[in-house]
Amino acid sequence: MDFKSLVDTIESLPPLSESAVLIRRLYAGGANNVNITRLRNIIEADVLLSANILKMINAPAYGFYRQITSIHQAITLFGTQIIYALVISYAMHEKLVANLRPYNITNEVFNDICHLQSTLLTQWYATIDLKRAQFLAPLALMMEIGKLILAKVITHEGKIKDFKDGLAFCADIVNYEDSFCGTSSYYLSALLFDHWNMEPLYVQMLKGLDYERDYSEKLQEYIEILDVVRTAINVKEILTNESIHKASHMVTLMGLDAHYFESVAKRIKQTYIQNSQTR
Repeated sequence: MDFKSLVDTIESLPPLSESAVLIRRLYAGGANNVNITRLRNIIEADVLLSANILKMINAPAYGFYRQITSIHQAITLFGTQIIYALVISYAMHEKLVANLRPYNITNEVFNDICHLQSTLLTQWYATIDLKRAQFLAPLALMMEIGKLILAKVITHEGKIKDFKDGLAFCADIVNYEDSFCGTSSYYLSALLFDHWNMEPLYVQMLKGLDYERDYSEKLQEYIEILDVVRTAINVKEILTNESIHKASHMVTLMGLDAHYFESVAKRIKQTYIQNSQTR
């Protein structure tokens, strides 16, 4: 496998759906300026999109004890930022179908990981800086998308067992991806975002997650927040005691309250376990 084959796979992907493009245009002036009625109408006009948005927000990762049954209700509960991310996430998955066998997880668990990352970032960081949490939560929901590219190419080249065996014993997922594939899945997420003309700042952050760049102090802080979240929740560890501990140490180094972070992470873990048992 080489980097070029991964890039070629990305460049061959078709445009996002018409609904996703319309909604992206709707957000051109910022999430706070979105016409809610227009947003609801676009989503509801696409039956498959509506059904999948409701399916995603009723996932165990979000911890709702009652069923969310309408798009209007979803927008009211989640806000425009997360609804946008859910729309784009669904549109990306629709165009990029891949089996997550190389990562030794099901597609259902992969989706849970994505939603849990966004949930953790929101519930943890909203009390520290609400605007930053709202800006970063959509990216946390979508930042793992590059793993679908890696899984697709690994499967196509017949290297599932080789990759899976190495992943089981690696100490660092990113370093392992880089050694096996020549890049990280997060860098591929950045290329995907660029391919589909997503938020340029998201592209920069994804590229900076694994490869050092000369970014502003603000951008570095954003990257550190995302790094904490993916440490606590990833394809090998979903809110385990060890991953929460590692993430808490990173929170301490950021000068933030590690005890509060741990309490949020453990609460989300407990809710997720309870809801998964009834799924």
